[in-house]
Amino acid sequence: MTPNSPIHSHASMPRTPAIDSRLPRVGTTIFTVMSALAAEKGAVNLGQGFPDFDCDPQLVEAVTGAMQRGLNQYPPMAGILALREAVAAKLAALYDRNYDAGSEITITAGATQAILTIILAIVHPGDEVIVLEPCYDSYVPNIELAGGTVVRVPLTPGTFRPDFDKIKAAFSTRTRAIIVNSPHNPSATVWTEAEMLQLQDLLAPTDVLLISDEVYEHMVFDAYLGHLHQSAARFAGLAARAFIVSSFGKTYHVTGWKIGYVAAPASLMAEFRKVHQFNVFTVNTPVQHGLATYMANDQPYLELPAFYQRKRDLFRSGLENTRFKLLPSEGSFFQCVDISEVSDLGENDFCHWLASDIGVAAIPLSAFYGDGFDQRVVRFCFAKKDETLHLALERLARL
Repeated sequence: MTPNSPIHSHASMPRTPAIDSRLPRVGTTIFTVMSALAAEKGAVNLGQGFPDFDCDPQLVEAVTGAMQRGLNQYPPMAGILALREAVAAKLAALYDRNYDAGSEITITAGATQAILTIILAIVHPGDEVIVLEPCYDSYVPNIELAGGTVVRVPLTPGTFRPDFDKIKAAFSTRTRAIIVNSPHNPSATVWTEAEMLQLQDLLAPTDVLLISDEVYEHMVFDAYLGHLHQSAARFAGLAARAFIVSSFGKTYHVTGWKIGYVAAPASLMAEFRKVHQFNVFTVNTPVQHGLATYMANDQPYLELPAFYQRKRDLFRSGLENTRFKLLPSEGSFFQCVDISEVSDLGENDFCHWLASDIGVAAIPLSAFYGDGFDQRVVRFCFAKKDETLHLALERLARL
């Protein structure tokens, strides 16, 4: 054997050591499964929540211009000040809450990173975190990675309204936080002012923190009925204990850019940044500069509710020609339907059949529950070109 020869054991071939999984129950997500099935079958993909249309060319030009001006090196850890100031100005204008751009706003690599970083910053082993099911699929693994205990509380089946008696009953001396998502994925419900006030009253005598997932904040419909996004920032008692999460990707049709932000009181943000600096440290520089420039115009997000409401109405009108029972779509870019009059199949089997035989991909709501609760409801995403929606509706009309 020469000095540079690889060392091999004569007893056995090299092996990769086994590890105990940190997430032993996590497999391939339903979104990946259904998107792959849609591609295989040539189905219209109304499953995964992302637009199939382009963003505003001016936004691309703003980012390109930043690259060409040489803005390609590390930005400040918390994000460039101009973008944090633009976010602070938006929050003040929309929700009448003043956040300090220097100490209370941080730019993140999307909302998913933001939520994980929040949980790692505040949850200690043995702490409990309340999640309201059905819920976005990253919440539970995030809590488990932090060593916390997930406490699941169901939203009311059928209406998906919060049941405050059940939420209150879930509180214990170990409750560290509660996660609230409005507008809600997957149900498309929006919390009312009265519900937010009830949450504020419930939390007031406690030290429980609020993680307010508001990535669909600019997609609340039927303003003529007085419907508004009730951000936690609107309520002093909630804002004082809340991490508010939002997404530039959802707002500006650039989900692949993976950029968002968190707003929180300075003492909470200081803890968030301790984790953030070792989690991602900071976020794509030219995209931040491009967004800061683009946000000088508030019309893109102010006009977003009408943009998506038109798509919602187009899609709902087409679904009237089917035997689906339409559930309310108050916000987000999702539409849920009851399949009871269409098929005897469970949600998961129905979605596989729908993609394979009808040519439209949807997501079963059971995928958003820890126990796979099946209430015969599936979710469609209408953040698609009109021609995509028309094609899907033509196929669904066969039902």
